[in-house]
Amino acid sequence: MRIRDGGNALPRPVRLPLAMNKTIRRASVFTLLLVFALLLRATWVQFYEGRALADDTHNRRNAITTYAAPLGNIIVAGKAITGSAVTSDSDLRYKRTYTDGELYAAVTGYASQSYAPTQLEGVYANLLNGTDPRLKTVLDTVTNQRADPGDVLTTIDPAVQKAAYDALGDKKGAAVAIDPTTGRILAVVSTPSYDPSSLTDADTAGTAWKKLTADPDKPLVNRALRQPLAPGSTFKLVVAAAALEDGLYTSVDEKTDSADPYTLPGTRTDLANENRSAPCEDASIRVALQYSCNNVFAHMAVQLGEDKLKAMADRFGFDDDSQDVPVRAYASVYPSGMNASSTALTGIGQFDVTATPLQMAMVSAALANGGKLVSPHMVEQITNGGGDVLQDYDDKATTTQVVSSSTAEQLRSAMRTVVEKGTGTNALIDGVTVGGKTGTAQNGENNSKAPYAWFTSYGKSDSSGEQVAVAVVVEQSDAARSEVSGNGLAAPVAKAMMEAALRK
Repeated sequence: MRIRDGGNALPRPVRLPLAMNKTIRRASVFTLLLVFALLLRATWVQFYEGRALADDTHNRRNAITTYAAPLGNIIVAGKAITGSAVTSDSDLRYKRTYTDGELYAAVTGYASQSYAPTQLEGVYANLLNGTDPRLKTVLDTVTNQRADPGDVLTTIDPAVQKAAYDALGDKKGAAVAIDPTTGRILAVVSTPSYDPSSLTDADTAGTAWKKLTADPDKPLVNRALRQPLAPGSTFKLVVAAAALEDGLYTSVDEKTDSADPYTLPGTRTDLANENRSAPCEDASIRVALQYSCNNVFAHMAVQLGEDKLKAMADRFGFDDDSQDVPVRAYASVYPSGMNASSTALTGIGQFDVTATPLQMAMVSAALANGGKLVSPHMVEQITNGGGDVLQDYDDKATTTQVVSSSTAEQLRSAMRTVVEKGTGTNALIDGVTVGGKTGTAQNGENNSKAPYAWFTSYGKSDSSGEQVAVAVVVEQSDAARSEVSGNGLAAPVAKAMMEAALRK
């Protein structure tokens, strides 16, 4: 029967074949999936890849934003050693400037329009460019304006910094000075240095970068914090500390059981002493440090074993790969999994033992401070644009009892003997009690290269009681190989630094 409308029959509905209905449904579902995938991709690009692109150091918009206004400053003893200058570039309105750039390069690092910032410039980049959330005022939040930049107040003593830099001169090396009682780092110097100003301008940074990175002396490397080297005989202080703390010996004046020459276990190799006529057979710890007797400390290392030595080294700060001062310092290393012969060599700071000048300064600092190691730091405070303190790093410093006060006192006494009538006489200072340890470390395969010259020490003013701990390494100098020694090359640098720190 047909249904009629106005006398006309209505057309019958068209029925699509079942197979065609399935095709349309599948196409619809597929289209919806494509739209959904497109939405997901757009969201990913906007919120994740967009953030990565925004943070990319090669994104010019970041540089434009960073250098749209003057940066905050890095401060030494109340004076800014950084600044900002107007440029002729229409996009990058300002560039970073440095006062005494080469002197402070190991502290500041660089802030560049072309390259990622380093050292304190890198650690506090957001504070210095005004994007740190802690800098925002209520008005900044409402107007969505970038806040005024903050400043970084360092613990660096300009006199100690300059003394180290001048004393190192054209030598390749590094030096660190620490106040043992507070952990404040007074100097961080690495030579050869470079002028960070050469890397600040986008138009000229590329040429300077190529020259600096091609230099075989690697001036961009912060040798004070980031180049661990074999510490040589300066490591004997750690071995002596382990022996006294373990009870292997109870006094630095007790005779040791030490054959001279000492044959490395499992070999026919005799370990020689630098001074063949020194009284090193069965020498006490004091005499062994005074003459830097290899036989005593190699045998002592074997007697203690690698586990006890590693435990003591780690207490002084070795093997810490998260040491921030606040710049991340590379870990100094005491190895493990050795045979007895290799363990013996670690006792004289060789084999695979490595240390930075920062680490060896920490050893002397702990001994100078009654066995207590205060965490080293080279930033005192960070402030906002108005000078209000955002963080105080002196308050955050932690103290660890590394060795007993008795062990520390005995080793300080032995270190004084080294300076007064041993291998470290070049560090003597009138009116200052100085204790130290020299080191000469082999370098290269079969000691084929010039050895490293080390000196680590503490100084205490006889009048004021103020203290300083120092470590110096000279990797290379114009001295003849036969003249390379910790006393000859490194001790004079340490002396200049201690004088600057204590004679104010």
